[in-house]
Amino acid sequence: MSSAKDQASRRFMEKQAGSLNPEELIRGIQQGERQALARALTLVESENAEHRALAREVIEACLQQANGKTQNSTLRIGITGVPGVGKSSFIERLGLILIGRGYRVAVQAVDPSSEISGGSILGDKTRMEKLSAHAQAFIRPSPARGTLGGVADRTREHILLFEAAGYDLTLIETVGVGQSETAVHGMVDCLLLLLLPGAGDELQGIKRGIVEMADILAVNKSDGDNQQRARNTQRDYQQALHLFPPASEDWTVPVLRCSAITGEGMEELCQTLLNYRDQMQANGSFARRRQSQSAEWLHEAIRDALSEDFYNDPEIARLLAAEETEVQNGSVHPLRAAERLIERFRKKQNADTAL
Repeated sequence: MSSAKDQASRRFMEKQAGSLNPEELIRGIQQGERQALARALTLVESENAEHRALAREVIEACLQQANGKTQNSTLRIGITGVPGVGKSSFIERLGLILIGRGYRVAVQAVDPSSEISGGSILGDKTRMEKLSAHAQAFIRPSPARGTLGGVADRTREHILLFEAAGYDLTLIETVGVGQSETAVHGMVDCLLLLLLPGAGDELQGIKRGIVEMADILAVNKSDGDNQQRARNTQRDYQQALHLFPPASEDWTVPVLRCSAITGEGMEELCQTLLNYRDQMQANGSFARRRQSQSAEWLHEAIRDALSEDFYNDPEIARLLAAEETEVQNGSVHPLRAAERLIERFRKKQNADTAL
């Protein structure tokens, strides 16, 4: 999808979303209405000021609902791995298994955005055809839109909306492992890292940080001619994990083998995820992790709000353009230019407060 089509589609959906008041949206979400959930998801992605105010009301209502529910009723799983590891196929197979066990499953599928056009393909629904057609599943493709960490810029809000709509598990598919592919760890209860058969260069290419953060490792595509390579990769990562400090004293990170295509090992992996949830809930780690994530969300919201106020200030925008020219010409150091802009912004804020 081109950037222009992407933007036109979102403008149309934003217009639809704005046709409901907060009470109607909240009621529809709580009653499990898919259209209400889709509109609310669009609202939280909108840059329109009126839509954002409406989205805040909806999110606050969902937060109150979440606080009144036991955390044991939901599970948030981040799924990451190098491009080509088969994340979409894996999520579809896992989602169908979970539904077969009586769970309702939501998927936040994050597509990379073009650095040039800003557009995204948003094709995950076509890659997860069976899961997207299931009544107990909801798939939401969202563009990364330049957000670091492999996730969309409203992923936290999306998770809350999914849970308010009655989905038991949220699967978050990231754009792929990169230098900053760690933000998802601060949003989920369990981080699952998918690996390709054949370690070697891949073992060197995977960032150590994401391996240390992972709660479960799984070698996907462990079928056919890949079976021996998959066993070798499993062994290599099992050995490598002994060199890392344990992420938790209460959990030993397993390295599993599976195939999303044939289904081999997927039931075992699904059960491992549920065992992880039960164990972490029993020892209190589950609740502590969510409390820490809520605190991080607070700091993230503060940073975003301050950044938005700074860049949206007309005077700062004018001064920034001038400072950029001087920095590009080499007449001013970038750090000095930043100091001057921040100092001016603070003075302006103080003056506005005094009035």
